[in-house]
Amino acid sequence: MEKFNLAGKTALVTGGASGIGLATATMMGRAGATVALNFLPDDPRGAIAVGTLNAEGIKAIAAPGDISVVGGAEAMVDAAVERLGRLDVLVNNAGTPGGRVAIPPADYDLISDELWSNVLETNLLGTFRCAKAAANALRGAGGAIVNVASIAGLDAPGSSMAYGASKAGVISLTKNFARALAPEVRVNAVAPGSVESDWPIEWTEERKRGSSERALLGRRCKPDDIAEVILFLGFFCSMVTAQTVVVDGGLMLHSL
Repeated sequence: MEKFNLAGKTALVTGGASGIGLATATMMGRAGATVALNFLPDDPRGAIAVGTLNAEGIKAIAAPGDISVVGGAEAMVDAAVERLGRLDVLVNNAGTPGGRVAIPPADYDLISDELWSNVLETNLLGTFRCAKAAANALRGAGGAIVNVASIAGLDAPGSSMAYGASKAGVISLTKNFARALAPEVRVNAVAPGSVESDWPIEWTEERKRGSSERALLGRRCKPDDIAEVILFLGFFCSMVTAQTVVVDGGLMLHSL
């Protein structure tokens, strides 16, 4: 984007093959940053996304790896930092709802231990692993971490009780990493509302329409809406840390 000049800066974006992650990497790259895109090793969208960015003239490299696996996040971060040469911003965006169907709170009996494990390993432990692995490089660059939480972690309905709990954990983790890595590294989070993307939960058209109608700004978020806040928190805001910024078009305010 023209309003940002990120020439000479670097970033690692997890879950970068689509949605918010790809929008963030694209926006950073267009502003001049070199970006490492993380994606699952067997996700064909990853290589396609990197190729598309490169074809546009964006400096992007592939950083495949599964952050939900012990050792996977660490190896991925180390390899990405080595290729980038330094790390200014880590965007912890990779996440999963744990399934394709939303589970209302009253149906908690449908939430299995397997779903809990899948959601927590990716959304919470994966975020922790990546932040821990990137800490030294970020300290050296005086960099920042931006975690992607959710309004589901702030009492809004989510895809499941497990998903909401994992995102509440991300918000807590954001504050504690801000304490742990200060003063060299700032750590903040963004909490998106309803987003138009290829998120695997199969929301009904009625629910999608309802989230647009209830939002004060009259529409659902687009990935770019979230990406521009991630850029701002990551590369600017020199005195902002330990904060979670809600980006939902006023959706949560309606439900209060």
